[in-house]
Amino acid sequence: MSSWKGKSKGKPWGYSIFLAILKTVGVTPAYWLLRFVSLYYVVFSYKSSKSIYYYFHKRLGYNAVKSLWNVYQNYYVFGQSIIDKVVVMSGMPNKFTFEFDGRHNLDQIAAMGKGGLLLSAHIGSWEVAGDLLKHVNTRINIVMFDGEDQQIKAFMEKVTGKLSVNIIVIKDDISHIFKINEAFQNNELVCMHADRYLEGNKTITKSFLGEDAKFPLGPFILASKFKVPVAYVFAMKETRFHYHFYSSTIKEYLHLGKEAGMEQMTNDFVGEMEKYIKKYPVQWYNYYNFWQ
Repeated sequence: MSSWKGKSKGKPWGYSIFLAILKTVGVTPAYWLLRFVSLYYVVFSYKSSKSIYYYFHKRLGYNAVKSLWNVYQNYYVFGQSIIDKVVVMSGMPNKFTFEFDGRHNLDQIAAMGKGGLLLSAHIGSWEVAGDLLKHVNTRINIVMFDGEDQQIKAFMEKVTGKLSVNIIVIKDDISHIFKINEAFQNNELVCMHADRYLEGNKTITKSFLGEDAKFPLGPFILASKFKVPVAYVFAMKETRFHYHFYSSTIKEYLHLGKEAGMEQMTNDFVGEMEKYIKKYPVQWYNYYNFWQ
């Protein structure tokens, strides 16, 4: 069975073309060019298109025509999120506006003095969310796989400059666990995805959109081991130039015990993920077979 490989889509030369357009004529022409790029991916990226089509057709119950149209829209909005990330994080003049739901929950976690874990998924714009989180009254750490193409990574770092958040890279030697622990000890917030796993990772099976799917246990084990409060966060693109940031209420699971706590935590996460996928169906950027 296939699993996520830890890689992102795109090529350095493609990013360079869009950057040149952004700098010379702005966001709207870049979005226009993206229409053709999205069509290319629908036709020539068969495996990922097949996975997205299955999601729309079998899991959300769309008819064949609507499913195919939404495959195209998924690529298009995903491309928009990359463009938006470059514009927002590089400080280019822009028309983007932002709305916050539950911002006070994050400030409340910081005030608790325990550190905290923010769990999200590959829904909406994680990078834009990270940039918005800089307004919280504590340091923000984002945990991520070092699976980016190194040329793309270097290019994006050059364009966007130094991030306003700290990055903790997941490594085979588990050194990232010590950095996460240190962050919690310093009353910092740690953000990570909880919807993908690499081959060999511990997983838990949950019913998701009506079919069993595997989720990584790692994020939930961290919350249990370090006894920190949890919130579920998402940053969604609502209109052409408007993002909506959501944070759930603070969740604590210690009183349930280790096993029951992790069970409830995974149930809560899957429930939150389903809620936002149903509200923003084209903004789940999943390009592999999620249900196995």
